[in-house]
Amino acid sequence: MSDPTQEKWDRIYSQTREQAVPAMAVVRDNLHLVPEAGAGLELACGLAANSFALAEAGLEMDAWDISPVAVEQINRRAADSGLPVRGEARDVVSRPPASGRYDVVVVSHFLDRSIIPAIQDCLKPGGLVFYQTFTQTRVSEGGPTNLDFRLADNELLQLFKGFKVLVYREEGRQGDTTQGFRNEALLVAQKPAV
Repeated sequence: MSDPTQEKWDRIYSQTREQAVPAMAVVRDNLHLVPEAGAGLELACGLAANSFALAEAGLEMDAWDISPVAVEQINRRAADSGLPVRGEARDVVSRPPASGRYDVVVVSHFLDRSIIPAIQDCLKPGGLVFYQTFTQTRVSEGGPTNLDFRLADNELLQLFKGFKVLVYREEGRQGDTTQGFRNEALLVAQKPAV
């Protein structure tokens, strides 16, 4: 049986060969918070730009995406670069990660609230979540049109309530909207050690 979501992303990634895509701001601007070694996971990773940045920083990364086309490109790039990134074609909603497995989890431009408990659970005590996605409050077009796939104001903070917030940014429409970090929210937070 065919999966329309997988088919959509397979089409997109079969036309996308650019692998010099930069890591998202949540990762790029906060690499100094990443442990020197450990296991990481990027969910709904696309071409895994975040995974490659985190692998360069010392983590062994699992990169999961629903698109086998994207995963094939990820594994080819990992083999060519020698970086410890393992791509896996996987529906992260129907097959969430195992409990207590990862030191770092990163999610960008993906929102399915039903898997937030699994994200929290798959982190080891003291582990970090790096999360960046679209908000319902926006100043320009782009991102999903369905509001179910966009965060309400401060929702990311609520989704990871109980975690220690290390970095949070969500500027909405405040001030000069031609500058700053708009249309998205980002969070780096730490799971309690106990």
